[in-house]
Amino acid sequence: MRRTATVVGLLLALALAGGALPGASNAGDSHRTDLSAAEKIRVETVTRAAGAFADAERYEAMQAGATTSIETPDRLAFSHFSANLPKQDEMRFRLGNALFRKLWVASPSSTQASDGLGPLYNARSCESCHKEDGRGHPPEGSADATSMFLRLAHGPKSDAEREALAKHLALNFPDPIYGRQLQDKAVPGVSAEGAMTIDYTEIPFAYPDRSIVHLRKPTYGVSGLNYGPLARDTTLSPRMAPAMIGLGLIEAIADSDIASGADPGDLNGDGVSGRQQPVHDSNGALRIGRFGWKAENATIRDQSAHAFLGDIGISTPDLPSPSGDCTELEQQCISMPNGEQTRLGKGEAPENVLSMVTFYSRHLAVPARRKASFPETLAGKALFYQSGCIACHRPKYVTRKDWPDAALRFQLIWPYSDFLLHDMGDGLADGQQVGEASGNEWRTPALWGIGLTKTVSGHSFFLHDGRARSLEEAILWHGGEAIKARDSYAKLAREDRQKLISFLESL
Repeated sequence: MRRTATVVGLLLALALAGGALPGASNAGDSHRTDLSAAEKIRVETVTRAAGAFADAERYEAMQAGATTSIETPDRLAFSHFSANLPKQDEMRFRLGNALFRKLWVASPSSTQASDGLGPLYNARSCESCHKEDGRGHPPEGSADATSMFLRLAHGPKSDAEREALAKHLALNFPDPIYGRQLQDKAVPGVSAEGAMTIDYTEIPFAYPDRSIVHLRKPTYGVSGLNYGPLARDTTLSPRMAPAMIGLGLIEAIADSDIASGADPGDLNGDGVSGRQQPVHDSNGALRIGRFGWKAENATIRDQSAHAFLGDIGISTPDLPSPSGDCTELEQQCISMPNGEQTRLGKGEAPENVLSMVTFYSRHLAVPARRKASFPETLAGKALFYQSGCIACHRPKYVTRKDWPDAALRFQLIWPYSDFLLHDMGDGLADGQQVGEASGNEWRTPALWGIGLTKTVSGHSFFLHDGRARSLEEAILWHGGEAIKARDSYAKLAREDRQKLISFLESL
């Protein structure tokens, strides 16, 4: 496997260095400071959107470049490391994997390197939410809500809060009692905050050919609140854990390539705007957000630190709050012992833990495409393009040539996302502002690996809250800036709609 991946990586590098691959351009690589003038031309050529669909594009099946996993696409398809990861880094990946799966326990404990859980929390490990490194699920039947939770927030109420938002020093503001996230679990001696409730209403969608699909519209609430009522202006935003693959490659995409797709004033008149989410990283630098459902984090490390704190109640050097998301009005929680050990380093998950989990998350490989060159897949790809889906789901990038991590450097990748904020319409709105993102806006998710969701995660729930029970339902929920693409899909003949779905299933 490693030898094959190395050969493919060499071929990709040769193509970028001197060969031209087919296609037509939406790349903004003229601002790439990591490339020579000749390399800019070649990268612009190789990342052009496809213009012909009789055959698969060159190297298209290796959708994550030389990092692509060619292991068997089974239940563990999302758990392999980057195929070109240097041998000396494999142990670091495995240690990160062990920490990702580790079950944290309440303090005090004899296992001092593993205590610090909560006191309020949603999960005891990263793996609890990202089972087999795949996506989470809404509570269905006997399934619990471990991999889905409610974000709590309100907008600015004062000049100081408005200024904090304007300067990107805050994304929004927490509920005064329950903080930023509703935690439905607690360590012994502490009461959990409450529970998420979901009620579904079936909504029929009629295709032009008169066939009917029923969509389910969720209504969210909370029950069993143990510390008093939520503030009246606190909004509830459901979030389902996303799949973990390809994160390092997304991080290695040049900022200018993401910025090139933004059109906040819709100057080209196509009905699709796309806006950047400026956020401060853990070092205080203002960056383009590219992780999270509303692009609220700029780096994998930031995303990991926030998950440790909000989901598990574990402090890190970047977010040193040993009581997790507890507020001053939850004194029962604040008074509990924590798991910080000075001899081990700052935070309950000190630097070596946070860095290894970040490394692991950075190198979870994207599986190779299946059936990329099959006629039905190619026909579906043509329909995906013709329906206008690539206006947001931008197909290709070449990662930065000067990226510090050599395994992720200068890779031709197909994530199918522009990583920008888009208004998705009232149907998907959560009413919660997150930085620049309004209550109607969401970051375009990457599509690679989406066809293996059921294989890896055992279900087919999609979108930020899992309301869609199939890829078809996920498409039909698209509104706002995506309404033209949704309507184009709906107008297709039934067999053509299935071809488009077949293309998505090949990713």
